[in-house]
Amino acid sequence: MKRRQFLTSSLAASAFALGAKTFEAESTSSGTPREYYELRQYHLRTGPQTKLTNDYVSDALIPALNRLGISPVGAFNLTLGPETPTLYLLLPSPKLETLVTAELHLAQDESFLKTADSFWNAPATAPAYSRMESSLLIAFEGQPKLTVPPVTADHGKRIFQLRTYESPSNQAHIRKVEMFHSGEFACFQRAGFWPVFYGDALIAPRLPKLTYMLSYPDLGEMNAKWAAFGADPEWKKLTNSPRFNYEAIVSNITNLILSPTSYSQI
Repeated sequence: MKRRQFLTSSLAASAFALGAKTFEAESTSSGTPREYYELRQYHLRTGPQTKLTNDYVSDALIPALNRLGISPVGAFNLTLGPETPTLYLLLPSPKLETLVTAELHLAQDESFLKTADSFWNAPATAPAYSRMESSLLIAFEGQPKLTVPPVTADHGKRIFQLRTYESPSNQAHIRKVEMFHSGEFACFQRAGFWPVFYGDALIAPRLPKLTYMLSYPDLGEMNAKWAAFGADPEWKKLTNSPRFNYEAIVSNITNLILSPTSYSQI
């Protein structure tokens, strides 16, 4: 017990020793703070493990994160993509400090620990999940805040598309981000997408890359929106620009389809 308290206090001291300046929110040119996002994946096995993790996230984790000011929290099951079952979580915060110290605060939240006991103390012979991965992103300057789909409040039907673009170099990555700010955002808007977030990966595997999430009522709407996007004259103009030549700035695309859990706040 003393060792756990020592580790917790040491980690907290190290985090806060970085200074308040380190954790100040980045702002757009207009002064609007840009959000930070943690994109988390719980890789699961079919069976009791899935229920244990879902109960933990819905009953313990999300309420505790909300108490820390991390809200709304998105929770999604991987529907189309590799490595199913996988549970994805999207944690937004205007303060970087809130995200990077969240686990330290959870370890001191008695209400959370009581509800999370079966998950946190799952034995090695019956673990709560196979592995957990996490990435840290910052919102694009042109889309500094997360947007919840308009049907979420009424638990309306919706699916989510999570797209990640890897670039062959840092310079190519910068140009791809620039492409969004040079007309691509407007193309998405004209095509009628429900954008959730656009994030530049700060800490993640396979850098440099960016990730964004879109939402739709169903797969049919998704296909219709992308058809409209591809036919947009401004999009064609962008892709014909030598500066934004796709093959030069994007080396790999990962495209996943996610379904919201019953307890997702997005």
